[in-house]
Parts: sequence; structure tokens; C-alpha cells
Amino acid sequence: MALTLPSQMYTEHVPEIPDTLSERVLQYMLARSAFFCDWNPQGEGMLISTRFSNTYQLHTVASPGAARQQMTFYPEPLYSAEYRPLSPSVDHRSGILFSMDTGGAEYYQIYYTDLETGRRQCLTDGESKNGSPLWSPDGQQVAFSSTLRNGRDHDIYLKTVDNAEAPEMICKVQGMWGPVAWSPNGKKLLLMDYLAATETYYHLLDLESGEVQALFTDRGKVAYGSACFTADGSGLYFVADFDSEFMQLQYLDFADDEVRCLTPDIPWNVTTIRRSHQGNQYLFCTNEEGLSHLYLMSAETQTYRRLNLPTGVIGNPRFSPDDTQIAFSLHRPNHPADVYSLQLASAELLRWTHSEVGGLNTRDFPSPELVHYPSFDQRQIPAFYFKPRQKSDRPYPVIIHIHGGPESQYRPTYSALFQYWLNELDIAVVAPNVRGSSGYGKKYIEMDNGYLREDSVKDIGALLDWIAEHPELDEKRVCVYGGSYGGYMVLAALTHFSERLRCGIEIVGISHFVTFLKNTKSYRRNLRRVEYGDERDPQMAAFLHNISPKTNAHKIKRPLMVAQGLNDPRVPASEAEQIVQTVRENNQEVWYLLAKNEGHGFHKQMNLHYYYSAISLFLEEFLLD
Repeated sequence: MALTLPSQMYTEHVPEIPDTLSERVLQYMLARSAFFCDWNPQGEGMLISTRFSNTYQLHTVASPGAARQQMTFYPEPLYSAEYRPLSPSVDHRSGILFSMDTGGAEYYQIYYTDLETGRRQCLTDGESKNGSPLWSPDGQQVAFSSTLRNGRDHDIYLKTVDNAEAPEMICKVQGMWGPVAWSPNGKKLLLMDYLAATETYYHLLDLESGEVQALFTDRGKVAYGSACFTADGSGLYFVADFDSEFMQLQYLDFADDEVRCLTPDIPWNVTTIRRSHQGNQYLFCTNEEGLSHLYLMSAETQTYRRLNLPTGVIGNPRFSPDDTQIAFSLHRPNHPADVYSLQLASAELLRWTHSEVGGLNTRDFPSPELVHYPSFDQRQIPAFYFKPRQKSDRPYPVIIHIHGGPESQYRPTYSALFQYWLNELDIAVVAPNVRGSSGYGKKYIEMDNGYLREDSVKDIGALLDWIAEHPELDEKRVCVYGGSYGGYMVLAALTHFSERLRCGIEIVGISHFVTFLKNTKSYRRNLRRVEYGDERDPQMAAFLHNISPKTNAHKIKRPLMVAQGLNDPRVPASEAEQIVQTVRENNQEVWYLLAKNEGHGFHKQMNLHYYYSAISLFLEEFLLD
């Protein structure tokens, strides 16, 4: 028998998938992670996201290792949420705040659920794109960004939860803005204007007067990140790359307007800063060569120490209501993510969830080695190298996994797909962070911008050279795999290095930069022009046309698999359709999957099972033969 095609999945040239294959894939697919969302402010456990059916939903956990109690039952996935803050000055009922879209279109709506009545209300209009919801300190209001006014600009709105009045626009802007932090007295709101990965701006909004003050105007082009006010509002802790390649923790004293860098000895990005409820300590997290480290800092002395935690990637660290613990998600490459907390007094690590792995033994799952290889300009490119544990009498086939963004970074978190390739198909996986990736300094991020676009493709050519130099790897059996910008990189690698590759798998990828920039949603267009170039400039348009995979599709001489979500607002489905058509016109093999209820990537379990099974069949036919 063959695996049944999901009702919302359309395919072309994909053969029937045998049950024997799909059943083994399903074991890996049944693995579920757990993600920490928030502590219960009343001190009774926490809120997490995990999956028991088709999508990730919100659950409560009363204590470490306790059963998960499902709270939401929606057809769309929920990965994050926050409890309504308690306030000594305002009496209100308990509730949770979360965002949800429909079909992957990313028109997120913001919802509030009253936990006493179970009733849900939509705080937004139901049609615009809304984001960055942020509770006021007293739990009465929510600040958020919205494209309600014109479908393009992200203005700032304020909604009082306990009345039926529509949200009020409190800051009209141009571009992509969002709230970052409330002042403790609820009278000011820190906002961020996002222009590019290496250029953002802070503004301070006075909610009483409506005045917007630009901060650090003398600093020029800077990237800002996470921030929080001191408990008394006299200062601001924030993350920025002032005079540095990396995002460092800074402190602004409002009294003298002076800024001090607090982490000059950490040559990596600080990603998160949070204040304890009592205000006497802070936590901050760093990304050091793709791995996380968590630090605890005294508010009085501004000295800090690194906490002793397992190796991995830490997500969403937060103090418990009594400040005695810090909870977080811990992502590891050889086990699904789970939720932990660290007892600060005893340094005891408590495990709150035990994620299932479909009956598989994760002790045998490989973890990667961090390697560096020289590119065409002798720059060392970092990559994570997964090697199968099984002994082989011939070199391992290789999958090169290329992340999206491009201002993103591959970090060693759990992938069911990776582990299936490693353990069932004996395929090695190499995940490079080519130039343009974040995490290695702002110069590195900008090294593929505009006319430098194909320098990142050359980094893949250099990786093929590295593979050829390692006898345990089969340089004649290499597949390129990637999504979004990584999908472009797959297609570009196939146009440049077809003779050195066996096949390629492209997910929601860009096939022509000019059509992509014209058709991506208007609220994203200017952001992408900073990265790729402005297609309205004739010279740049000609360059983008010349390097686009669709223009060079005649050079693709290897089998290709393309997967796309119909509702994708970032890379429209037309990008997939035109590359499929063009490559087929050149008499090359193309498998095509289109999910009608997905957007920029697949999130629903039924779709993922079919998609992962189709990938496995594609690899067996074209990489492993």
C-alpha cells in the first residue's frame, strides 16, 4: 500500500510512497518537542507549547515531570503565549495572550483568553498583520504593531483588554516598527524601527504626551536588540553593536545620558536581557559560535557570572515569580527540545518535560562537530558536521543543508529529518553558515549584500572542495537542501556546480530576485531590498536578473525537488511554479509538492509526514542509487 496524499497537498511527478518507507519516517516524525512559554504568575507551574495531534498547542505543567494538560485545541499551531501579569494596584482576572494566523499566511491576530470563563476574544481586526504583543506592567493593556492603516506600515497600537473599544493607534510610522519594552510605571514605551539586520533604531514613546524621542542619534548605523528598564525606571539595559562587531549588553543611565558597555570581554552576540521581578538581578543569554550560554548579573554591581548548564541552544529564559528559578527551553541536536528550570540557590537543574521520540533510542543519535573550511578568499566558513554512527564499507553520501534568512544562522537544534538521514540512510549532513549569516559579526552579515550575492554561493563551492578532501565522504554523491533563501542557494548551487552534485531539494525558495521583490508582501519589500538590492534601479535589476536561478535554469542538470506553501507571504508560490516549469522545459526531472494550507514552510503534522516521506523517496532514488 502507498501513503495517502493529504487532502490539502497537490503533487506533480511524485511517485507513490510505500507504506514501509512512510512508517519508518513516521517514527521520527512522532518525536515532539516542548517549548517554554511563561511561568504562572500565581506560582502554580508553567505554560508550554507541545504537540499531541496535528499542531503544537498550549499546555500547562504543574511541576517538574508532571502531566501536560492541554489548554488550546486549534487547527493552527501555537508556539508561544504569555500570562496576564499580576498587579498590586489593579484587580483583574487571570488570562493568557497569544498570536495565531490561518493557513500560514502570517496575518497574525492577537487573542486573549479569560482563564476563569474560558472565553476567547480577538483583540485585533481579523484581517491585518499584527505582531510583537507586549503586556503593560499592570496587565491592563497590550501594545502591538499592526498594518491596519494601509497594509504596509507597522504602526503601534494600544488595546485595553477589559473593554470592547477598538485598539487605539498611538504611533503612526513608516516601515516595520514594534514595541520592545514598557517602563515600570507604564508611562513610556520603547519602540524599535527595523530597517535591516544591521540597522535598527530605538525610539522612546511618551504615552501621556504622544512625543516620540529618537535615542542614540549620534551613533549612526547600529543594530539594537532586546531591552528592559531598571525596576525604578532610572536606566535601560539593552543590546547593541556600538563600536563592535557583536551585539553587546549596554547600560544607559537616564540621569547623565551616559552609556556603558557591560560585556566587552564576550566577543559574541548577547541575544536576550531580562529583569527579575524584584529588580535586583538580571539574566542575559549569549550566542557563542551557535551555542548558548546563560549569565546572571547583579543589579547593584553589574557584575555577572556564567551559569553551569548543559550544552545546547537556550530559548526564552525567564525568572520564576519568586525569582528563585530560571526556566527555559533547551534545544540539543540529538534530542527534541525540553523545558528545564535552574534553581539559583542550589544550582539544581529540574526537568519539567520529557519529550517522546516515537520509541527510538536517542542515545545513538549523532551530534555534530563544529568545523571550519577555507573559501575562495581564504575566509574560514563555520559549519556543523553530522557523521552517521554506523560503520560503512564505502564513503557516506552527503547532504549540504543551507539555512534561510539569509541573515539567519544554523544552530545545532534537533531535526527529525537530520536524524532520519543519519540513522536510517547513512547520509552525512553538513550545515554551513556561509557569509551573510548572523552570529559572526556585522561585517560577516553584510558580505553577501547586493552585488556580492554570489560570493555566498562560492562558499558552497568551497564546501564541495572540503568534502572532496575527506575520504569518509563521497564527493560524487552530494545533495543540496535548503529553504527560503536557502532554497535560492540550492538552485544557485545547481546552476554553478551541477557536475559536482547528484540532486537538490528546494523549499519555498527564491527563483528570480526581480519577480520575488515585486511579489513579496508590501510590508517586507523594502527590508528585502536592503539585502538583495533595489530592483527599481535598472543596473541592479539587470544584475539580479542575470544571477537568478530561473535565468540560468538551463545549467541545472540534476534532479530537483520543490516544495511550497500556497499561502506563503514571503516567497510567493509563483517563485516555485516558474522554476518547476522552466527546469522541466529543459527536460530535467522535477518533483513538485504544493500544500494549500501552509505558508512559508510546513507546520502541520500530516503535511510534514508526507513531505518528509517524499524527500526520503527522492533521496533513495537520486542520491543513494
